[in-house]
Amino acid sequence: MSSTSGPQRRSRPSRPPAAIRDKALADGKKAGARGRHSGRDPPTVRPPLHDANARSGGAKPDGRKRPHAPAPPAPGPNAAGVEVAAPSRGEAPSEGACGGRWKLSDFEISRPLGHGKFGNVYLASEKKSGTLVALKVIFKSQIEGEKVRQQMRREVEIQSHLNHPNILRMYGYFYDQQRVYLVLEYAKGELFQELQLQKTFSESISATYVASLARALQYLKAKHVIHRDIKPENLLVGLDGRLKLADFGWSVHAPKSRRKTLCGTLDYLSPEMVRGKPYDSSIDVWSLGILMYEFLFGKPPFESPNHQHTYRRIREADLRWPKQPAISEEAKDLIRKLLTPDPDKRLPLDDVVTHPWIQANMDPASLDACQ
Repeated sequence: MSSTSGPQRRSRPSRPPAAIRDKALADGKKAGARGRHSGRDPPTVRPPLHDANARSGGAKPDGRKRPHAPAPPAPGPNAAGVEVAAPSRGEAPSEGACGGRWKLSDFEISRPLGHGKFGNVYLASEKKSGTLVALKVIFKSQIEGEKVRQQMRREVEIQSHLNHPNILRMYGYFYDQQRVYLVLEYAKGELFQELQLQKTFSESISATYVASLARALQYLKAKHVIHRDIKPENLLVGLDGRLKLADFGWSVHAPKSRRKTLCGTLDYLSPEMVRGKPYDSSIDVWSLGILMYEFLFGKPPFESPNHQHTYRRIREADLRWPKQPAISEEAKDLIRKLLTPDPDKRLPLDDVVTHPWIQANMDPASLDACQ
């Protein structure tokens, strides 16, 4: 869940220990061998990714360095369950899929994945189905403020009703007197960590990721949902190898009205949001353009030494092209069309997937699997 303090600077988290990273990949392979997850890794050869879900489970960069702390103990097994939001697709844990009642003893806790401001995240398996999940444990004492409660309620309500291959699933939730438990799809990798290692992505990998995310945004737009915080830190890679959009802490359901709230991460804010003007889902299209630039050049296009300079460059859409690495003119053309200051002239999502650069560079098998 995101912080409620407005636009934030991003931090650069450190790599997880190799043993944890390898364990996550091994868990994914075991789960696939047991038939717990459908799908397959796409043919495009990609380097191994790092353990994820820690940030998707609530630990989110906000400009402050988080101290390294010992892993918290796994929660005990004596919680009373309540009815969960029924999942609607795929390998959801069977009891939740039947609209039943979950309790903590229905899950086998494996190990901690991470911890954040509001609680901890654990790798777990639902005993009845054997499904591998990320169990996010939120302490009620940490969400006593009304704003935080409303934000968490909205995040759960929105994400639990989303059903798309490129969006991280929330299978349901339950709670006891002290804690709230969110049952999330387990993802094996965090895209931000991989981008930090690789520095930049190739045009082929970038096109595949951009096309996959465009599909997810098409789905969100049809559901009248604006994510409002799209960035590499909120993108994971699932056990099925697909890109997963996560962390809906700043998301909003806006079927009719435009919004005015200034929120998200500074480097990804759109010009209309910076100017304090009403906005709609086109701000997510702008963020897609920022993402594409960062995939190819290794940093956001308007990143500057101080906040005011960044705000100015965003307002003016001061787009500059580094000499290295060299990218194709077709890639620059798509970035320009996504980073158009006027939201009404921004490239529609339908045209993103059909853009010549996407068609020439993406891995079609990955996109076909998500349709």
